[in-house]
Amino acid sequence: MLWHLSRKSYPKQLLALTGEQTLLQQTVSRLNGLADVGTPIIICNEEHRFLVAEQLRAITAEPCTIILEPVGRNTCPAAAIAALHGVTMDQKASLLILPADHLIADGATFLAGVAQAESYAAQGKLVTFGIKPTSPQTGYGYIKAGPLCGDDNGYDIECFVEKPDLDTATEYVNSGEYLWNSGMFLFKAQTFLAELADGNPAMLERCTSAYGKSRRDLDFLRLEPDSFARCPDDSIDYAIMEKTRNGVVIPLDPGWSDIGSWSALWEVGQQDENGNVIIGDVINYGTRNSYIHAENRLVATAGLDDHIIVETADAVLVASKEHVQDVKQLVNMLKAQGRSETNLHRRVYRPWGSYEGVSFGDRFQVKLITVNPGSVLSLQMHHHRAEHWVVVSGTAQITKGDDVFVLSENESTFIPLGVTHRLENPGVIPLELIEVQSGSYLGEDDIVRFEDNYGRAGDA
Repeated sequence: MLWHLSRKSYPKQLLALTGEQTLLQQTVSRLNGLADVGTPIIICNEEHRFLVAEQLRAITAEPCTIILEPVGRNTCPAAAIAALHGVTMDQKASLLILPADHLIADGATFLAGVAQAESYAAQGKLVTFGIKPTSPQTGYGYIKAGPLCGDDNGYDIECFVEKPDLDTATEYVNSGEYLWNSGMFLFKAQTFLAELADGNPAMLERCTSAYGKSRRDLDFLRLEPDSFARCPDDSIDYAIMEKTRNGVVIPLDPGWSDIGSWSALWEVGQQDENGNVIIGDVINYGTRNSYIHAENRLVATAGLDDHIIVETADAVLVASKEHVQDVKQLVNMLKAQGRSETNLHRRVYRPWGSYEGVSFGDRFQVKLITVNPGSVLSLQMHHHRAEHWVVVSGTAQITKGDDVFVLSENESTFIPLGVTHRLENPGVIPLELIEVQSGSYLGEDDIVRFEDNYGRAGDA
């Protein structure tokens, strides 16, 4: 739980937590060392589609296949959709299933493990990757390895084990027989679909229907919602790996972490001589073994030990590392209060750019709007608010009613309530403008779209 950097509208997969690239970008880039790799298949939800597409475009010239789930149904239906898409491209396709939010520090070791897994997949095996544990962890599932399967570092799977308590986890690690369950897999698409047909035919039937009735929307493939919504919610482990007789686990030690908590992020971060991981404008005195992240202002600490401090524009988290799992309870409390901080950052990303709240009151709100070069907002109107736009930098092309005109820096216009309008950046640098909204209701759902380049026409 990495609240409040990670939020529903901007989860950790899309954050650059361990380097310049986001975790999603790192996952895709990790495949560059493999031979004969096809186009990546990305499964994500509606809300994140443009963010995912933009991050992928930033790192690869090859267009990726982005498939949109209408609802979340766990990892097995997602893998089934990927397998169905894979066999339409190549009947002999293999699938490497990777969560997009893991850290792998040693890419060479990971790629070597994938190469070993390919030989087992060619024999009709379903391969999972087990991480050699470095300490007893209660936040991971475990795999007990059985006898050696063949002669290439693969083992039969004796059993999968749920997240244990600390004493049990310690026994597992000391025995040397257990591996952390990484949630990464490799198998032939046809092999996976055959196992699913045998073990959960209802899931396969509904995934096949959802994929067969899917439709293209811009650069995305939308699954048919009714069929997919009726699909059983289940993981690959439960639905397939715990039942199959063809499972193999390959032990790996690639510097892996699922970065599931702030303490895990501290462990993999670059620590200074006092054991602190420092990001941003931070001054500390007598502080040790802490993770301190400042985004917008100076953070100063004194005399702290084993703490997590994360500052963003709209929230500050202070927690003992010993109690980082309790952050979930804080998020539940925020949800119960209907607070927006569980879903949105102050800066909200859209396919055309972003907006950031600057100030607000009962009947007004001020935003900084950034429009990417060449991007166009929807042709829209509002029932309850008027808007005043002031260009700060760049060039804006404005549609207001029947008029179309251009504004440059320090020029402004007023959009009365009920008037159809549109904002466009015709230039080659980002357009920044201040928007002052005034009216009886200022919610984002007071938008009626008449035309939209991103398939969002209609009420917001």
